[in-house]
Amino acid sequence: MAKKVPLRQCVGCGEMKGKKEMLRVLKTVEGHICLDATGKKNGRGAYLCKQEDCLLKARKNRGLERSFKMSIPDEVYDDLEKEFAALKKEFEKFEAK
Repeated sequence: MAKKVPLRQCVGCGEMKGKKEMLRVLKTVEGHICLDATGKKNGRGAYLCKQEDCLLKARKNRGLERSFKMSIPDEVYDDLEKEFAALKKEFEKFEAK
């Protein structure tokens, strides 16, 4: 019997993909929002595809705000974009090896 792959929906584009193919955005107990590369930190999670345009779509359609049931300031989105870019560079280095 095949192992069941957990699916998650991207808050940007709305596509369903495997959990491991996506990035988790985390809202901690204190209310901070950050990227969770491991997918194991405590808190409420929302998922994004690994493309930057999905983050932009989530910003435009307020997908993260709906998931976390709170308003999210622009500074948080800017920080997420920086973290996203840094993670992408790290992933490209790893993939080149």
